[in-house]
Amino acid sequence: MIGLVAATENGRRRARHLARAWPDARLYGGRPGEAVRRAWGECGGLVLFMAAGAAVRLVAPLLSDKRRDPGVVCVDDAGRHAVSLCGGHGGGANALARRVAGALGAGPVITTASEALGVPALDSLGAELGFRIEEGSDLAAVGAALVGGETVRLVSERRWPLGPLPENVVRSGEPEPPLILISDRAADPPRPAVVYRPPSLVAGVGCSRGAGAEEILGLLRPALQGAGLSPKSLCALASVEAKRGERGLLEAAESLGVTLRLFPAQRLARQPAPNPSRAVERAVGTPSVAEAAVLACGATLLVEKRRSKNATVAVGRLPVRGRLYIVGLGPGDEGLLPPLARRALSRAELVVGLERYVGRIRHLLRPGTRVATPPLGEEVERARLALEEARAGGSAALVSGGDAGVYGMASPALELAGEEVEVEVVPGITAAQAASALLGAPLGHDHCALSLSDLLTPWEVIERRLRAVAEADLVVSLYNPRSGGRGWQLERARRILLERRPPETPVGVVRNAFREGQRVALTSLGSLRTGEADMNTIVVVGSSRTRVRAGRMVTPRGYAG
Repeated sequence: MIGLVAATENGRRRARHLARAWPDARLYGGRPGEAVRRAWGECGGLVLFMAAGAAVRLVAPLLSDKRRDPGVVCVDDAGRHAVSLCGGHGGGANALARRVAGALGAGPVITTASEALGVPALDSLGAELGFRIEEGSDLAAVGAALVGGETVRLVSERRWPLGPLPENVVRSGEPEPPLILISDRAADPPRPAVVYRPPSLVAGVGCSRGAGAEEILGLLRPALQGAGLSPKSLCALASVEAKRGERGLLEAAESLGVTLRLFPAQRLARQPAPNPSRAVERAVGTPSVAEAAVLACGATLLVEKRRSKNATVAVGRLPVRGRLYIVGLGPGDEGLLPPLARRALSRAELVVGLERYVGRIRHLLRPGTRVATPPLGEEVERARLALEEARAGGSAALVSGGDAGVYGMASPALELAGEEVEVEVVPGITAAQAASALLGAPLGHDHCALSLSDLLTPWEVIERRLRAVAEADLVVSLYNPRSGGRGWQLERARRILLERRPPETPVGVVRNAFREGQRVALTSLGSLRTGEADMNTIVVVGSSRTRVRAGRMVTPRGYAG
């Protein structure tokens, strides 16, 4: 929950806006000091609409430990700045400041050294992956070495999608300090070191009816210890669906702070478990529960079945899933690049795209980000490059102009991607949306988009669709209307549409929408000069309802009167 506290009427107005816009925000009324104290004990983050000095005086008596205190963001009375006041990393104030700034149109002010230098914050590294920091880790010493430019070694048995790392973080097989260690093994590394426990282990559990949590945990903990594995890397217990209401199993999962995954007996029966039991098969319909449940999670078995009187456990290691971000960059103006896209770009170790798109966002990339720019026409190669990075356990961003899912890179990438990688498609503003905004509201009623490029679609198919659009009386946005090697398609499309639409039908022509060289023109279907269009142009042809009002193209939303 995000607590909102305001000291002035301007602040209260902005706080009310956030309370309405954010489902996880709550406005605290009353005197600011009392409101802050109440919110402090109930919220994971606070946004204080007041002067920074007043905010400091109110929160100072409440501060105890940066690992437990809520992050605090302060917003000035004019709403120009969202200042990460305290708890920047551990309390999430830096991220909250960006979120507030995005919602209010303010500028985020973040002063932590790692943010200023573009290096990762150690107390939040891997947080989105579920990493836990081992108690006693030397955050201050390793953090100082990282910010100071010293060589910091990164040791990990497997690659994780950590995002770009600065040049002074060197991957190594030798645990030499200062050190970042990512491991589910219970090792004691040389100091100074920061040890991260990734959520990489799953425990399969079989149990008799009435087996207590103490018995299950008493069997599991020695199994982990004997295999040299850290219990902090345990992320789930797994069992058979028949144990859904088993109290001891539920309490064991709750005690460990992990999820409980349950599988139908038929699915577990298909797993090639090494130690099957006919007695178990007669009881629950599968010859193995503990080992089979580990395998059903997709894990590799590390610890085979161990037994107590009423329970069995087995332990496995889950595969690392890399991340692929498919990002739409919008029409070109950086102000139209959504926050989700900026976040994805900051998390990508490799950014892949055409040079004209990557060139727009190079200045937004974090230090250590690699770039690949295969040329036009190599869409599949670009998708493969990004997927190779993700399949290796890394993180990659595949970028397109406009929206990646509309004549962009999402389609070829998703055709190639399987379940071995996590995929996040980040939407962007399409060329048609950008053109529509500049023209007025031509897409105010039913509309469609067609590409006139016959490189991937036969012209016969395009022509058939054009006739269907004309017959259906839809507004149509024509993509890829004309290029150096394709000079006739737009004129042919115009003539097909004229078979069903009068010459005075409004047409909008937009070139380089929201970027340098922008041109916007209104004409008619009969007067459209097709030779002036190119691949950077969108042509929007109105329907029978489309009108030009005060120099703007408008398609009314309804058909009444």
